[in-house]
Amino acid sequence: MSKPYSKVDQYEFNQDFSDNNAYIKQSGLKGFGLFKYRLKVWLAFKKADKRLKQSIEKGTCYYGPFKGEFGHFTAHTLPFLMYLHKHGVKIIYCGMELHKPFMVDEKGNSIIHEFRPLRDFFAEVSPRANSTVPPKDVQNEIKKFEDEANASGLPFWNIGDDFYYWFVHRDWLLLNHTYVYHIDKFYKTKDENACCVFPRSKGAAKSHNNGEQWDYVALIDLIAPYFDKIYICGHPSQVKDLNTTNPKVEIAVSTNNRVTLEKASNSKLIITQHSGVNNVGEYVNTQVLIIYKGGNKVSDIGSMNNTLRFRKSLEDKYPLKFAFNEQEIVNFVKEHNQIKK
Repeated sequence: MSKPYSKVDQYEFNQDFSDNNAYIKQSGLKGFGLFKYRLKVWLAFKKADKRLKQSIEKGTCYYGPFKGEFGHFTAHTLPFLMYLHKHGVKIIYCGMELHKPFMVDEKGNSIIHEFRPLRDFFAEVSPRANSTVPPKDVQNEIKKFEDEANASGLPFWNIGDDFYYWFVHRDWLLLNHTYVYHIDKFYKTKDENACCVFPRSKGAAKSHNNGEQWDYVALIDLIAPYFDKIYICGHPSQVKDLNTTNPKVEIAVSTNNRVTLEKASNSKLIITQHSGVNNVGEYVNTQVLIIYKGGNKVSDIGSMNNTLRFRKSLEDKYPLKFAFNEQEIVNFVKEHNQIKK
């Protein structure tokens, strides 16, 4: 490997963090242009500090619109919403209605004071970070929310502002501005010797971030001897259809995330390709195994340095584990299956 651009935990990466420094390199900013950019970012950080103070003092704020990828919700929106709620702030939130089950405290009480829901449009438009361009009717709902927030006189965390979201908000959160409610305390119904598998279908057959496609039917048959139940979970638009007759398998694919949260809370292990699902383990106290085909080490996984970096703000109680072929998956399952959750 060439000289590493970034290092997280014991892993070294020849990929730079996809943040401000990467942008500076890619855009070739120099001289006054670089000074102007850095000043703008610095001022935005200071404004965020002031906005947080105002949010806590006033006891109410607006936050949104969230319209993007699940990983961005679990890494950069949900932990901040939990932080605000923990500090007694009433949140007026605009975001995907399908994420509503995540936005509760450990007793199942909503952490959102007023919800401006956006319908599930993932079957029509693929999510992209938080820069997704949703259908026109959803855009109209977002415009209503933004107009209301701007006219309210209350603090407005406008994550629809791409500059703020990309160059300020995500990194600012790392400055102790997150909190995690362990919502398995509400969703868990029983202890099971179970595993949640998220068979990814979204995206290309092969990508740097997600690797190559797996034969999930064969994979499930390999790990089935070590579990009493295997749940197939995820959103219908992003989960591969499986033709399996394995008697231990229960298809729990649903647009209702209450289903996913119950299964993940009851399980001993979550298996997924590199995706936002990796963060779910921290909210439900379940170990996550990242499976990646097309490499043999953690630094081969695209943007994994960022995933690990941002995961620090979610306590990182269960550091991610990795497997790069079927045998490594089986070996990990054998070992992990001996650990009582």
